[in-house]
Amino acid sequence: MPSADPVPWCPAVPLNCGQTDRMNTAATSGPSASEPGTEKDDSRLARLRRRRPWLDHLVRAGGRYQDRHGEHYAAAITYFSVLAVVPILMVAFAAAGFVLFNNAELLDRLESSVAESLPAGLGELVGTTIDRAVDQRQVVGVLGLLTALYSGLGWMANLRDAITAQWNDTRQAPSLPRRLLSDLISLAGLGLALLLSFGLTALGSGFAHQILDLLGIERSPLASVLLVVVTSVLALIANGLVFLWVLVRLPRRTVSVRGALKGALLAAIGFEILKRVGALYLTMIGNSPAGVAFGSVIGLLVFVNLVSRFLLFVTAWTATAPENRERRSTTPPAPAVIRPAVTVHAGPGPRSAAALIGAGAVTAMVTSRLLRGSNARMRRRPPHG
Repeated sequence: MPSADPVPWCPAVPLNCGQTDRMNTAATSGPSASEPGTEKDDSRLARLRRRRPWLDHLVRAGGRYQDRHGEHYAAAITYFSVLAVVPILMVAFAAAGFVLFNNAELLDRLESSVAESLPAGLGELVGTTIDRAVDQRQVVGVLGLLTALYSGLGWMANLRDAITAQWNDTRQAPSLPRRLLSDLISLAGLGLALLLSFGLTALGSGFAHQILDLLGIERSPLASVLLVVVTSVLALIANGLVFLWVLVRLPRRTVSVRGALKGALLAAIGFEILKRVGALYLTMIGNSPAGVAFGSVIGLLVFVNLVSRFLLFVTAWTATAPENRERRSTTPPAPAVIRPAVTVHAGPGPRSAAALIGAGAVTAMVTSRLLRGSNARMRRRPPHG
């Protein structure tokens, strides 16, 4: 008799599906040798990373920096930074032109100081350039502002792209008008943050001098130590605020202030160290003839590149911090329920059964009569002689 398809099985007892999935995944993929804490990765570095979380964080940041092309982005930032120096100098020359136009004595003093700090031929060339900038201060100022705006937007766009890349963000970039407007606002915000930083440092140093003067210890050795400590602390606070703004506002994604505080502090301390090393480097190369001619340019290139690399590494370090690490939430499946298997055999209904019984009875009666008639005819037939 035909039978219907059985009802599919479902588990009746709730199962820990997440644990089963993890077991299956571990069985198929196996442990990764690149992650610390696995059975295959038993190197000395892996053991150190397991024992020291700060070292594991540092290694992760270095890996993120390399994977997201930190060196290439730092080179691009350096190029656009040096390129933006030219229009900034043009604006500075134009502003100086308005100040020095009616002050011939101050202009001569500026030209003489520039000529003394440069070789003979280069000093004369720079002095002639200053005279032309003063004479054409309006044209130089307007052209410098337009060029500074263009190069500044390009510099800001590359800086934001580089910082966003360290967050491993793969979202689609905004449209060109929206991106230009956002970069312009970020450029203005960065300029405002730098002005506030410089103002805080200058005011703090001025107040420190006044306080030491009021106390009567301005020329004592203790005053010198206190002044260095106060100015260093103020510089750290100012730099920390600037880097906090950079880490929070420049990425093309949402970054919390709390998640960027440690990175801003690290960036402020590292930036102060880089400034000290850069000043020492310029002092060392300033004694050679080549250093006198090109020391400032080489020093600017090296310093900007080091700061760019350090900033991107700090961004990668911030992005790989435990509190900023992306957590992908997976919805566990609903617990399954086991039901007993039910097999349904199809059979005739009551009417069909009665019809079949009746047909069978009629068939039996007809067959019985036919057999009886055949036997009677055979008995009546005479035997053959």
